[in-house]
Amino acid sequence: MAKINLTPDEMESVLGEKLKALRLFRNIDQTTLAERAGVSVRALRSLESGQGSTIATLVRVIRALGREEWLNSIAPVATINPLALTREAQPRQRASRRSRIRSMD
Repeated sequence: MAKINLTPDEMESVLGEKLKALRLFRNIDQTTLAERAGVSVRALRSLESGQGSTIATLVRVIRALGREEWLNSIAPVATINPLALTREAQPRQRASRRSRIRSMD
């Protein structure tokens, strides 16, 4: 079971380990993946070791590994627009008692 409250450093380390495991599972060496991703071997090594990286490097490596769908789970698209709900809401017919008391102050 995954630990829920990871520090940012721990999260980077876990993400790097997962990317490395996927690379090894697919039997791809660091040089080949770095070339496919368009990043340096040093940047890939830093990403896999959890030593920090850029978002651009992360995205390039994820794409080179064919895992773009991972990015969809980061910020899923909302299926309900909250603004649309407010437009459809019925307008207030009267003020609540609490509001009238405050307006008298």
